Amino acid sequence: MIAKAAKKLEGVIPAPIVPLSEKGKVDFVLLEKQISYLIGSGVNGLFVSGTTGEGAYLARSEKLDILKAVKEIAAGRVFLCAACIQPSTPQVLEELEETLKLEPDFVVAVTPFYFAVSQEAICRHFLAVAERSPVPLIMYNIPSCTHNPMAVETIVELAQADNIAGLKDSSGDFVGFSRLLLAKAPRDFAWIMGEDYLDGPALMMGATGIVTGLSNAWAGFHVALYKAARAGDRAGMMENHAKINQLYGIHRVTGGKIIPVIKAAAAFFGRSSRWMKIPALTISEEEALKVRKVLEGMNLL
Repeated sequence: MIAKAAKKLEGVIPAPIVPLSEKGKVDFVLLEKQISYLIGSGVNGLFVSGTTGEGAYLARSEKLDILKAVKEIAAGRVFLCAACIQPSTPQVLEELEETLKLEPDFVVAVTPFYFAVSQEAICRHFLAVAERSPVPLIMYNIPSCTHNPMAVETIVELAQADNIAGLKDSSGDFVGFSRLLLAKAPRDFAWIMGEDYLDGPALMMGATGIVTGLSNAWAGFHVALYKAARAGDRAGMMENHAKINQLYGIHRVTGGKIIPVIKAAAAFFGRSSRWMKIPALTISEEEALKVRKVLEGMNLL
């Protein structure tokens, strides 16, 4: 019997940044501050070691240590999704075995990457992970990183499979996502938007929730957006989606340096450092000041 999720996959699900020292070591003191901030803001779950958490650059031991720390901080207050970002099915299954010892509520995998693969290979990949895992799997479609997009038809087919709880779609293709929302899928299958620019429209269309990196900087707008969606408050949704768009200014003023500027923003609140796992990706002091001006312009600092 395949286990059912103990917690419902829905709501605001930040993908936490991982604060690092200048030497690239995880700063667990700052991590605790960041995770406590997100939970205190009223989020529903956490998407651990995802893209915003630089999961593709972390050693497996680091990811396990981070998940263990996050679980201790969360203490059951939110559900945890553990991302096993690896390029092949055997590597995902190997990491999955270690990850499951920490008992996350959900596990996450992307499509195979590096080499181009067929839609059939993508199907077999996710089915193999779902079959091996005792907790439900979230499929993660992020073709900008994997270069292997999931076709709408592939996603709809996999949505019928046992132990696949939902899809996080970070393709930015709202036409495709809209088609998915209108497709026939099990009632409890979760359609999760993974592009902050599309959070409001996705929730208006009936998305189950949002996985957000931008909320690491300031989570209040995303939580208010989701609450407005649940209440059927379109005006409230529009107001908070506009604020999210304004907060996205931290990306625009730095030429689209997504994760580095999110870290810089959180650093101004004392919840992170600016350092990236690849040090050369860390933004400069001059760029950080541009981020600060956006935050000050929104009266967040």
